[in-house]
Amino acid sequence: MLPVHANIAARREDAVSAQGLAMERIERPYFPIIYVRGYAMTRDEIVETTSTPFMGLETGSTKMRQAQDGSIVKFVFESPLVRLMKDHNYRDVYEFGAERLGRISPRCIVIHRYYDPADPAFGDGRAPSITDAAASLGRRINELRDSVCGANAEMRKEFRVYLVAHSMGGLICRCLLQNPDVASAQTRAMVDKVFTYATPHNGIEIGGINVPNLLSVHDMNNFNRGNMSKYLKVPKDKVNTLGDSGFPPERMFCLIGTNSRDYAAARGLSSLAVGALSDGLVRIANAYVEGAPRAFVNRSHSGYFGIVNSEEGYQNLVRFLFGDTCATAQLDITALPFPPEIEAARKRGKRIQSSYYIEATVAPRGAYTYELTARTQANQCAIRREYAEMFNADGSVRREARSPVLFSVFLDRKRILAGSEIAFSIDLAIGNAGYQVDGALFLKNHIPAEYLFRNTLVLFAKPGPDGWRLRYVWSDEQWAGGPKNEAELAVARDKAIGISQQAPNVFNVPVRSSKGFAADLKLSLSAWQ
Repeated sequence: MLPVHANIAARREDAVSAQGLAMERIERPYFPIIYVRGYAMTRDEIVETTSTPFMGLETGSTKMRQAQDGSIVKFVFESPLVRLMKDHNYRDVYEFGAERLGRISPRCIVIHRYYDPADPAFGDGRAPSITDAAASLGRRINELRDSVCGANAEMRKEFRVYLVAHSMGGLICRCLLQNPDVASAQTRAMVDKVFTYATPHNGIEIGGINVPNLLSVHDMNNFNRGNMSKYLKVPKDKVNTLGDSGFPPERMFCLIGTNSRDYAAARGLSSLAVGALSDGLVRIANAYVEGAPRAFVNRSHSGYFGIVNSEEGYQNLVRFLFGDTCATAQLDITALPFPPEIEAARKRGKRIQSSYYIEATVAPRGAYTYELTARTQANQCAIRREYAEMFNADGSVRREARSPVLFSVFLDRKRILAGSEIAFSIDLAIGNAGYQVDGALFLKNHIPAEYLFRNTLVLFAKPGPDGWRLRYVWSDEQWAGGPKNEAELAVARDKAIGISQQAPNVFNVPVRSSKGFAADLKLSLSAWQ
């Protein structure tokens, strides 16, 4: 008689053959997804983690919102796992109480269970190091390739994976990609894209101080920059870079939480210690990789208001993984006016100090319950510029400070439900936090929330044989469905030879206000694979 596990394996193989999965082809862009969970501090948290099949990815949320008729209704987010299965036909790899041993569908979701050895029920009770977890992730990728492709040489050549990680899981993914001692170049090359939720890419700070190296209890020193530099193979002052890994930063998306108030871990002590300008555990300034696209959502690090179990997180995830268009915007500021009283003081030789906030919120057409990114003062993540950064001594705007990147968002033409153009909106606002004249706050005439510019831009983009076409409407002035303006191609200057030329697929939208603010929104549209 065969052992029980052999019988289960045989039944599994029969089921696979019956389903016809043995020769299922890889269909771009739907590569296998490997989910890498975040940090578990205590033994109880580790056991709780290992006791669940999907280690948190299955957690959804139910929130309240106001409906069109004024009533308060539930908004249910089923979880990223369920939505990937419902919307994109993904499936897990569990069958008959165990992971499938035979052929696996390329459109699968795999959980990297690196914490299993830390649970005495499954291993020796010792938590793996970052490098151990990264090495086992590399082995998991190779095993998955074998299960999906078998000996089919063409499929093995096409095989790629997406890594989706929460918190410390993103550091494990980066260790795999950046530390040559962890995995082979062949294994690293199989990683196509990486999506991180609330990862401390530049470490964790408590009370403004990086977690000390000596704090080894519960492996907290994993987030010390000195230790990070070792397992990521980068200098200590560059731990939020991909170093010499060769992995393109534009293929690593960083979703950043901005809600510090609703992070309930450690009875709220973490949120209190880390402070505002964070998700309750990771500071906004530490939550991205240099050069990587990023989005800002008003979610906490985890919990009921967490970033993983959010519609905003899911919508960014699927567009980054499966979308076909990338839109990046910069604001090229050419005139930044002062109120008349401040301008008069400046002309009298008074010393002017101030700071400016640039806000940008982006949502695609059809979105009722989410935004792709929201950089606002209210969420404490607006782009901030000091007066000295913006102005020369003569009061003119400094050229090098004129073009902050507002956002990079990913869109999908397959999701167009009306018309033939990708449509999305940008709520754009430029405000001032207050003025100082010769070191004294200018309070008498300060008007709260008096913006230099504020309007909603609706964009309509469509690719053609000769490149993209972009049309736009300022919706505070007219209906978005009415007549549209044609955006002109921006002009790029070749500094080496001093010749101006049109930049392909970079469009210019003039931004003006009656107060004298002037800028040009430079919007780049490109195909995304």
